[in-house]
Amino acid sequence: MTSVIWIVAAVLATFTVGYMGYSRYLSRFVDLDDDRETPAHKYEDGQEYVPAKKPVLLGHHFSSIAGGAPIVGPITAGAIWGWVPALLWVAIGNPLMGAVHDFISLSGSIRHEGRSIGYIVGQYVGDRGKDLLLWFAFLTIILVVAVFALVVGIVFNAFPEVTTASFVYVLLALGFGVYLYQLNGPFVPGTVLFVAGVFAGIWVGIQFPFALFELAGEASHDPGTFVLFSGTGSWVPGAAALGGNTAAWVPVIMVYGAIASALPVWVLLQPRDYLSSFLLYTGVGGGVLAIIVGTLFATSSVPLVVDSSIAPFQGFWGVEAAGLYPLFPLLFITIACGTISGFHSLVSSGTTAKQLNKESDARLIGYGGMLGEGLLAALALSTLAVAGFAGDAAAGGIGGALPNFATGGGIILTSFGIPQAVGSVFMALVLVSFLLTSTDTAVRLGRYMMEEIVGTPSGTTDTGLSGGIGSFARGRYTNPLIQIGFGYLLVISGQWATLWALFGGANQLLAALALLTATVWIANWDDSKQLVSTGVPMAVMVTITVLGLLWLALFQNLYLNIIQGGAGTIGAQVSSGVQMILAFVLIGLALSLVRLGYGNLKSVRGGSRSAAEPGDD
Repeated sequence: MTSVIWIVAAVLATFTVGYMGYSRYLSRFVDLDDDRETPAHKYEDGQEYVPAKKPVLLGHHFSSIAGGAPIVGPITAGAIWGWVPALLWVAIGNPLMGAVHDFISLSGSIRHEGRSIGYIVGQYVGDRGKDLLLWFAFLTIILVVAVFALVVGIVFNAFPEVTTASFVYVLLALGFGVYLYQLNGPFVPGTVLFVAGVFAGIWVGIQFPFALFELAGEASHDPGTFVLFSGTGSWVPGAAALGGNTAAWVPVIMVYGAIASALPVWVLLQPRDYLSSFLLYTGVGGGVLAIIVGTLFATSSVPLVVDSSIAPFQGFWGVEAAGLYPLFPLLFITIACGTISGFHSLVSSGTTAKQLNKESDARLIGYGGMLGEGLLAALALSTLAVAGFAGDAAAGGIGGALPNFATGGGIILTSFGIPQAVGSVFMALVLVSFLLTSTDTAVRLGRYMMEEIVGTPSGTTDTGLSGGIGSFARGRYTNPLIQIGFGYLLVISGQWATLWALFGGANQLLAALALLTATVWIANWDDSKQLVSTGVPMAVMVTITVLGLLWLALFQNLYLNIIQGGAGTIGAQVSSGVQMILAFVLIGLALSLVRLGYGNLKSVRGGSRSAAEPGDD
């Protein structure tokens, strides 16, 4: 039988070559220079532009980009098409496409005053191109908020221990922010104290789990779980599809994301992401090391080999239970963030670029941070291989992803003598940590997008309470309400499978547009620079994602759900119609922007007009 250590070894080999070789070349290619002042220093305001130490910013960046997708995606893809295709796309695509995408997005942003990719493309193709990309990004953000809040709700429902532990580490993060930025406490002792508190929170969660409602039917929470409200919450919107407890957690998570996004970055975002990064590094690094130790010294509770239920290759159409799911293009959309993610370009050019202390930090944070997410994807695939698929491959991902990542991760951690029950709770907390940080970062980024769409008076941050549609749309307190409102409507329909696929397609197409933006910037910057590093991945991703979104719109939603009656309720039918329309809108926006970008490239490289400097406003 095949040992899972080969999954880890393949990824480590390609990632090492990529970081040691390709990222060094890219650093010279974009001319990183520590003598150049970064936007964090140039516009330091204590609110959005705040220089951060490299380990702090790496923790924030990694925590923000690594949501649930690199866990759910590889597990679902591995179960449907086999673990070999999933592994190849992660091991090869990540260093050549995903890490390039993140690094170039960050580098381009710091050369344009820490502004978003929408602003950057607007500098070269005009306001229409800027608005097209910003609207595309804003719609994608709503999908991100919806699916991440839903997954957190599902995890909280399955593991009440994680709920308590999550609340503990958010409170610790608030305390660490005050300690670090208001009391000017010493960095290293504070790190030791508060990180210890985060891990102690795991023990607190195991001892004092809590839930909002009882579980319906024969299911029940473990003995000792504190249930806040009586009944099963059947009256909660979405309870019929998700269960009352899960459906009740979704708006709680969304409101948390809205509040957190409105706070200055030093209050919660920076300290929480830094503290949680230790939890995440331990989960990813510890899981990988446990696979190596358990394989070499046979210390795990069961042999760490690929389970017989997981085939190397299931064929082009995948397992029969999944239905008609063609490997091309749906494998690439399903794996999503484990290889390349457009959401990362919003993080890189939204919050990270505003906190970068010096330009050379971009190599580790941008390129290296994405490799870290790829390593998480490899670990997720390993948990699937060890535990075997624990759910229905046609359930849209989370039905199998959650029990596999937690259960398989618990088995892997027994290599260190950790009881499987404790290890499973810890791995579930790792998943939630990724999701919580990504959710409120996404809401903050959505506000940035809208600020650039409707415009913001120079040097001000609108609260949204002063009146007027523009103020409400971009306001720090009001814009999050728009995002979570639409996101909540998508979630309560219960159409998880199609919602996840639509998110994956939109996210991957946004990555193509970010690579288009980078290509346009480089072409305008210097007509002697090659465009292959960004242009080829861009063309690949446009092709894959447009075909994937068409499949989802025309076959999954129009044919199966509406014509064939797969969507059994009025709400599900409306959701299918909305998702179908949204898919066509996203495709239209993307192709229009590609046309504008191509016109700019043809104009610049054809010699009909001169190139611009990299930071021209």
